[in-house]
Amino acid sequence: MTLSQDAAPIPTGVPGLDHVLGGGYAAQRAHLIEGRPGCGKTTLGMQFLLDGKKRGERGLYITLSESKRELLSVAERHGWSLDDIDIYELVPPELSLDSEKQQSLVHSSDLELGETVRMALAEIERVQPTRVVFDSLSEIRLLSHGSLRYRRQVLALKSYFLINDATVLMLDDLSAEDDDLNLHSISHAVIRLEQNTPSYGASRRRLNVIKMRGTQYQGGFHDFVIQRGGLRVFPRLVAAQHHRAFTPEVIVSGVPELDGVLGGGLHRGTSTLIIGPSGAGKSTLALSYLSAALKRNEKGLVVSFDETMGILLQRAAGLGMDLAPHLSSGLLQVEQVDPADVSPGEVSGKVRDAVENDGVRFVVIDSLTGYMSAMPDQPYLVLQMHEMLTYLNQQGVVTILILAQHGMVGRMEAPVDLTYVSDAVIMLRFFEAAGRVRRALSVLKKRTGAHEDTIREFRIDSQGLRVGEPLVDFRGVLSGVPIFEGDGKRLLRDRGSDASS
Repeated sequence: MTLSQDAAPIPTGVPGLDHVLGGGYAAQRAHLIEGRPGCGKTTLGMQFLLDGKKRGERGLYITLSESKRELLSVAERHGWSLDDIDIYELVPPELSLDSEKQQSLVHSSDLELGETVRMALAEIERVQPTRVVFDSLSEIRLLSHGSLRYRRQVLALKSYFLINDATVLMLDDLSAEDDDLNLHSISHAVIRLEQNTPSYGASRRRLNVIKMRGTQYQGGFHDFVIQRGGLRVFPRLVAAQHHRAFTPEVIVSGVPELDGVLGGGLHRGTSTLIIGPSGAGKSTLALSYLSAALKRNEKGLVVSFDETMGILLQRAAGLGMDLAPHLSSGLLQVEQVDPADVSPGEVSGKVRDAVENDGVRFVVIDSLTGYMSAMPDQPYLVLQMHEMLTYLNQQGVVTILILAQHGMVGRMEAPVDLTYVSDAVIMLRFFEAAGRVRRALSVLKKRTGAHEDTIREFRIDSQGLRVGEPLVDFRGVLSGVPIFEGDGKRLLRDRGSDASS
């Protein structure tokens, strides 16, 4: 490797991690990967070696904690083959499950520390690998019986790796927190993996790049998942890094009265928040704009936290909006999300993939209420949503957010305030007139142009959505208890034989 290639970034083999690290691991350097057992260190190390294998590079996995058979079992569950990757074991013979015994088996507890290190270095000398994973440093720590000796041995390993032009991942299970600084100061990069288990739902994992010399990496926490095929990292979304030129235009719903209330319709590159009680018609309103976009051959995405795909398609078809053909053609994507099993980073990652890779131009998030309620231990969800909306606006995407307010009648409150990050806010309310429950619509805010300040009735039937004439005989709408005092002549009548309200 030439001097110009020294410390040049090389791929990690982990989707998303190269972006976080500014291109990948630094070549010919030692990187510390630390985290508690079960957070994904071994899997991350394997992906690093497998990526090197694809590029024709020799890989070596030195293990002091797991047997070769255990490593092969992990690889098999991910659908990987570790052929052509050397595995060198430094584990007690009675713990080894490898019946073929093709590798050297050494009792670590019976060896002096220096001898253990020399055996690892001898294997490196024999194999001459380009990529090395050393798993784990906790055994070296136990044999050292002191921080000074431990530091010297790890420093010796690092120097030998550099002499042999190897790029190394040193795994550490944080068995001794007090020794962290010993390793941090001598490592070129430090990446910490974490696993958190909420009160309800699946465990969530995230990583943080603590240091990386000479590289402009992306700081902060980044969510990641372990699935069949290995780790996948969802880089923290920074909207300022994503700008895209687009042509401003007005997006219509196909319902002239509805578009009229909004001053002509929605604008490209804006986000609209629809708030109201459960059952008021928020999703139907969003589907009207989505259906019109699909008819214009614009690609759409629905991120559904509350409904299954089958219920969503059935309900849309009952309103005269058949989404099934668009789903089959790929024009529409529906991501059904269980909020108890995903992290905020994974949600934003799904949206980014759809926008950047699939060309989605219309996004509906239905709804934020269940998402927020399922993650009470995530204090920064509003900031993350703000970042995602800014990103979508800069991509020229039309975004509709649905937020259910607590209660159905009377004073209502939302679980979170997103009105300040939304470009337009549409409020829906129930009201009573002539012994029937009806629905009212009003636009409270629109940054990109004028809008009506009227209150209009709207109805939902098998033929879709209708919006009536402005109603002037209202009082108490904003208080949550609208009272209609007119004579009923301006209220919508049933359409045909359909008597649905």
